[in-house]
Amino acid sequence: MSDLLSSLNPSQQEAVRHFEGPALVVAGAGSGKTRTVVHRIAYLLRERRVYPAEILAVTFTNKAAGEMKERLEKMVGPAAKDLWVSTFHSASVRILRAYGEHVGLKPGFVIYDDDDQNTLLKEILKDQGLEAKPGPFRAMIDRIKNRGEGLATFLREAPDFIGGVPKEVAAEVFRKYQSGLRMQGAVDFNDLLLLTIELFEQHPAVLHKVRQRARFIHVDEYQDTNPVQYKLTRLLAGEKPNLMVVGDPDQSIYGFRNADIHNILDFSKDYPGAKVIRLEENYRSSQAILQVANAVIEKNALRLEKVLRPTKAGGEPVRLYRAPNAREEAAFVAREIARLGGYQGIAVLYRTNAQSRLLEEHLRRAQVPVRLIGAVGFFERREIKDLLAYGRVAINPADSINLRRIVNTPPRGIGPTTVARLLEHAQKTGTTVYEAFRAAEQVINRPQQVQAFVQLLDELMEAAFETGPVAFFERVLEQTGFLEALKEEQDGEDRLQNVEELLRAARDWEEEEGGSLSDFLDSVALTAKAEEPQQAPEEAVTLMTLHNAKGLEFPTVFLVGLEENLLPHRNSLNRLEDLEEERRLFYVGITRAQDRLYLSYAEERETYGKREFSRPSRFLEEIPPDLLKEVGAFGDSAVPVLPYSRPEPRPKTQLSEFKGGEKVRHPKFGSGTVVAAMGGEVTVMFPGLGLKKLAVKFAGLERLDG
Repeated sequence: MSDLLSSLNPSQQEAVRHFEGPALVVAGAGSGKTRTVVHRIAYLLRERRVYPAEILAVTFTNKAAGEMKERLEKMVGPAAKDLWVSTFHSASVRILRAYGEHVGLKPGFVIYDDDDQNTLLKEILKDQGLEAKPGPFRAMIDRIKNRGEGLATFLREAPDFIGGVPKEVAAEVFRKYQSGLRMQGAVDFNDLLLLTIELFEQHPAVLHKVRQRARFIHVDEYQDTNPVQYKLTRLLAGEKPNLMVVGDPDQSIYGFRNADIHNILDFSKDYPGAKVIRLEENYRSSQAILQVANAVIEKNALRLEKVLRPTKAGGEPVRLYRAPNAREEAAFVAREIARLGGYQGIAVLYRTNAQSRLLEEHLRRAQVPVRLIGAVGFFERREIKDLLAYGRVAINPADSINLRRIVNTPPRGIGPTTVARLLEHAQKTGTTVYEAFRAAEQVINRPQQVQAFVQLLDELMEAAFETGPVAFFERVLEQTGFLEALKEEQDGEDRLQNVEELLRAARDWEEEEGGSLSDFLDSVALTAKAEEPQQAPEEAVTLMTLHNAKGLEFPTVFLVGLEENLLPHRNSLNRLEDLEEERRLFYVGITRAQDRLYLSYAEERETYGKREFSRPSRFLEEIPPDLLKEVGAFGDSAVPVLPYSRPEPRPKTQLSEFKGGEKVRHPKFGSGTVVAAMGGEVTVMFPGLGLKKLAVKFAGLERLDG
C-alpha cells in the first residue's frame, strides 16, 4: 500500500482510496490526473481484491488509452491484460461484436471512416441528381448523431437550406445514407455509440451482462462528453454506480463538437451523495504562470470552484508584447525564439489556423525550424489550392490538372461523366482539355453548364493579364460563389479565414514586391516548396491552434493574437456559454506553459481585406497589471516600456460599470457572478438558481469585489 500512496499528495490519495459509490475528481491542469487514475485502479486490484475483468477505464483517444495501459502494465504486471481500457468507440465495438445481432447488425459489420462516408454520400447525391459536395451533409449527419436528437428535432431547428438544397431534400439524403449503410452491412463511428445505447435499452439482459464486466467504471476527460456519451455512461453505471469521473470544467473547449459542460457541472445532481475530490496542486507551471491562469478563469460562472496551487515557487514573470500590427507580432516571436534557442521546448499557440502563415514566414526567415501540428502548410490547404488553381488555369489553360480541380469547385452542375467524355474527346483529337471544353456542344447533349464555365474562364484569362493577384482572386470569389459554398461546410469558418489570409498575403506581396498574377504564383510555388520539410527536424518550434494544444506542455509558450474577435472569437460573442468557452480556451493555452509564457496582441490587423484597429482581448484586461511584465519589440532589453493601458474604471453610478466576472449580492437571490453586461442589463449566475437577467438600475446589486 505504501508504494501506491507515498508519491501522491493528500487529495490524490483520497481519490485512490475511494472504493464504492460515485465520485467526481475535479482535476486541474497539470495536477497528475492520469497518475491518480492509474494508482486508483492498482489500489482496487491490490487492496480491494477487485478482479481485473471487472474494471473499465474510458479515455477519449486511442493514444491516451495506450499510455494508460502501458503504465498499468508496469504497475500491476500481467493483471493489466484483463483490464478493459479503451475509448467510448472501442468499447462500443467490443459490445456490438458480441451482441450486435440484437439490433440488426451482422457479425461481420464494417466501420466506415471519413473517406467511406464521403464516397457513399457522393453516390447518393449523384443518384438524386444533386450537384453538391458531401461536406455539408456529413456535418448535418454528425450533428444529428452526436446530439442523439433525431432527424425530426434537427429539421425543426435547421436552416432552410443545407449544402445548397432545401432541408427537406437534405433530410432525404440522410435517410438514404442510413439505408445505404445498412444495405452494405456498415456503420459509421457515431452509430457505434447510438446502436450500443439502443441495444442496452431494448435488451436489459445484455446490459446486465455488460455491467458485470464493468463493475468499476472510470471516465477520463468527463467535461468533453457529448449527450450520447453521457447517456451511455449512465446506462453502464446503473442504479448503484461505482463510477469515478475525472475532468476539469475549466478545460471544456469542445462545444463545437457537441461536448456538454453541464455533464460534469451537474454530476452531483445526477448522482446524489457523490464524493467530490479536487486536485489543485499543479506540477507543471511556475507560480507566476498559475497566478495569471487563476486570475483569468475565476471570471467564469460555469465552473466548479478550485484554485491551482503551484509546486514550483516563483518563476519568470509572464511577458506581454503589444505589437503595432500582426506582421510585427510575428517578427517579435521569431526574434525572441531565435534569441532563446533550444527550439524543441517552444510552442506558438493561436486561435485560428489562418494565423499560422505570418508566423511560418517570419520563423523561416529567422532560420528557425518549424513543426506545424494539426494542419497542412498554408499553401497546401484545400481552399487555397482551389483558388490558386483558378489563377494557374487563367494563365495557362492547357494545365489540365488544375482545370479538372476547379471544373466543379464550387459545384456548378458539371458531373464526372461529363468531364470523362470531354477528356476522352481531348485524347482522341489530340487537343488540350480546355479546347475540348470549348467544343462541348459537339461532344455532349447538354453543354450549357460547360459553356458557362468556359465563358467564366475566358473572362478570368483576361483579368489575369490586366489585374494584380488581389483583384484577380476577388473576381474569382465574386463570380463563382466560392465563399457561399465554404460557409456551408463543417469547418467553413476556418476555411473562410484561410481565404481571407490568402488575400492578405497577396496584398502584402503587391506592396512589397509588386508584379503580375503570374509572378505571385511563382512566389507561392517557391514558398510552398520551402514548407515541405526535407526531414522532420529533431529540434523545431511547434506551431498549433489552442484546441490542438490541449493535453500538452512546453517549457516556453507564445500565446499570440490576444484580441477581440480573435480570442474571444467573433462567433462567440452572442452567447454567454460560447464566451466562457473562449475564456477556457485562453486558460488552456496559459496552462500549457511550464517555465516561460509570452502573451501578445496586435493593435492593427487586417479583417476581410481592410486594415482595422484591434482591441486587446477582454481576457487580458482581467489579469491584474502587476502579474504582467510588458516588453518591447526586442524583448526585455527594450526600455523604457509604456505601461499596459487599461480603461479607467467608470464611476459606480453609471450603468456600464459591469463588464463580466464581478462578484455581486442580490437582495433576493443572494451572491452570484456577473457573466455578461449590455446596456443597462446584466446577466448573473446565482448558484442553485441559474442565470438571471437584471436591470442594473433597479436590481439593488452590491459589489463584493470592490
